[in-house]
Amino acid sequence: MGANSLTDRHEQRSLFGEILDWMLAPLLLLWPMSVALTWLVAQGIASRPYDRELGQLAHSVAREMRTDPAFDRGLVGRHDLRLDEPTAALLRSDDVDRIWFQVRNAQGDLAGGDPELDAPPDERAAADEVQFRDDTVHNDSVRVAYLWVGTTAGANSGVLVQVAETMDKRSRLATEIIKGVILPQFVILPLAVLLVWFALARGIAPLNTLQQRIRRRQSQDLSPIDEHDVPEEVAPLVRSINDLLARLDQTMGSQKHFLADAAHQMKTPLAGLRMQAELAQREIDAGGDPQAVKRSLKQIARSSQSAAHLVNQLLAMARAEDSEQARRQQDVPLIKLAREVVRDFVPRAMDKRIDLGYEGPDADPAAPRVVGQPVLVRELIRNLVDNALQYTPAGGTVTVRLMPDPYGQVILLQVEDTGPGIPEAEREQVFQPFYRALGTDVDGSGLGLAIVKEIADKHAATVAITSSTAVPAHGGHAHGALFTVRFSCAPPPAPPAAAPM
Repeated sequence: MGANSLTDRHEQRSLFGEILDWMLAPLLLLWPMSVALTWLVAQGIASRPYDRELGQLAHSVAREMRTDPAFDRGLVGRHDLRLDEPTAALLRSDDVDRIWFQVRNAQGDLAGGDPELDAPPDERAAADEVQFRDDTVHNDSVRVAYLWVGTTAGANSGVLVQVAETMDKRSRLATEIIKGVILPQFVILPLAVLLVWFALARGIAPLNTLQQRIRRRQSQDLSPIDEHDVPEEVAPLVRSINDLLARLDQTMGSQKHFLADAAHQMKTPLAGLRMQAELAQREIDAGGDPQAVKRSLKQIARSSQSAAHLVNQLLAMARAEDSEQARRQQDVPLIKLAREVVRDFVPRAMDKRIDLGYEGPDADPAAPRVVGQPVLVRELIRNLVDNALQYTPAGGTVTVRLMPDPYGQVILLQVEDTGPGIPEAEREQVFQPFYRALGTDVDGSGLGLAIVKEIADKHAATVAITSSTAVPAHGGHAHGALFTVRFSCAPPPAPPAAAPM
């Protein structure tokens, strides 16, 4: 159940579907806005010609007023205004909308027409200038055209003329405009969706082609992908893949080289085992000297020990390269590990008559902290000490030294010997697997320093090789080698939070 829920939670998203959503969603959201804006524009377009006609009708009523003798005598508002028949017929000519008119004097007295029309706002425009407003008459929405007709008596003696018309024709015209604009969109919109779908499918077709090219490759083909046949936007991705392929090819090449070298190194002790076993078998079959058989058995033991050492080195190399293990960090008791490794190698040093010692602080809780993998750090110290004991002649000295930084920033691990030393030209090469310094006949695997370098890199530490300044116990001068590993110190752990009282 947990695996299924995790799969559902991390369900793959379709790039095609996501781009399509981002392209069509705004289109579908803008379409209702387009309909609303079209309706508003259609209302304005439909109102314009009818407003012009309504204004002309208001002017006709005003002209009719000017012909009334009562207008010149200032008697407007004291008698019932009568329109002539042509003007009245014009007001009745519309068979769709109803039309009302009204005439008031400056004091607001009704001179004629429908009393239901309300007076306009108080502000008065210039004489004979038609203005428009929306209003309601008998619960019907109307469009009103009104103007002030000036008289010789002054600004306060003007006459208001209003003509109102219902809005059925306007609504019908606006509806027709909306239909003419919106109905084609019901055909255009699905067509636009299909065109977007087709264009997007064509646009991502190079990705499908690139996918097929990669799928057709052989597993061992790590050659770069041609960038010229891919779109410009995909070229950075292809370059990143090519960079990954190049690094993978280099890693696989190094692994193949490492395996070939490991197989070659294993051949020597295995061949010795086989040869000495055959010699011992011949001596036993021939009833030969028991001492010869004993010598063969010693050689078998020595060869098996070399093979076991090489296998252990290979396993240590594999542990050092394990990135998953390197992510599990914990405190490394560096002082304790160094002392334990020195103690473990004392018997071997005594057999070779080598003075092996430790210099540095004792185990101290206040010592600088190193965070990493204790198992790997122990392997690093073991390989440095093992390498020093191998190359140091009898009567020599090997010293393991820890030097904490007084400022608490770094801690130095040093392994110094009085052996032949390492020429400066070879100090970088000795960290390569299976490399041995020239001019030495020491029987080793050639992996020890490579393991040291790998573990140091995993702990963000540096390894340096210099010449030793130690003097052998028997006197004289020795070149020797001094290996210095510089670990960065971790900050001290935060004190535990105080328990609430």
